Amino acid sequence: MLRFLADENFKGEIVRGLLRRMPDLDLVRVQDIGLTGADDPSILDWAAEQERIVLTHDRATMPDFAYERVVAGEAMPGVIVLPRRLAVRQAIDELSLIATSSEVDEWQGFVLHLPL
Repeated sequence: MLRFLADENFKGEIVRGLLRRMPDLDLVRVQDIGLTGADDPSILDWAAEQERIVLTHDRATMPDFAYERVVAGEAMPGVIVLPRRLAVRQAIDELSLIATSSEVDEWQGFVLHLPL
């Protein structure tokens, strides 16, 4: 199963809803691992070391830093960008589908913008 890292400003309602729906989901928040206030490159470094896909609402900078890692030949286990206006239920539905129907290696170097 996929492993996720929720960015610092990722909606808590989505995190809680995902964990209620999928109690075995391996999802941690930036706040849980001591990276509160960290910049995007640091978050992506940690995610790469831990082989976690980053969940973020940050369309402005996170994808660019992710692509920079790919171009530099660095590990980038994946980023999923959700718009803040996306309904919580829809976000949970789509992330649940992704978590149960894909494999870790499919996400290497990939940035996905939801909704699907």
